[in-house]
Amino acid sequence: MSTVAEIIEAVKNLPEAEKGEFLARLTEVDFEDAWDRQIEADAKAGKLDPLIREAVAEYRAGRTKPLP
Repeated sequence: MSTVAEIIEAVKNLPEAEKGEFLARLTEVDFEDAWDRQIEADAKAGKLDPLIREAVAEYRAGRTKPLP
């Protein structure tokens, strides 16, 4: 069993009050750096290019709305 699977199983077995504490404390983990690095790597590898082309096509076709 992987470490992630072990963590998930341990969390499942926590009392409800401790699950809430776990979720609250999870915000202490810095996921942003990993997310940013992955997005940057995907962009450099061209993985986002189809999404960009689709978004531009939608915009040019007038099928977008301005953000509030």
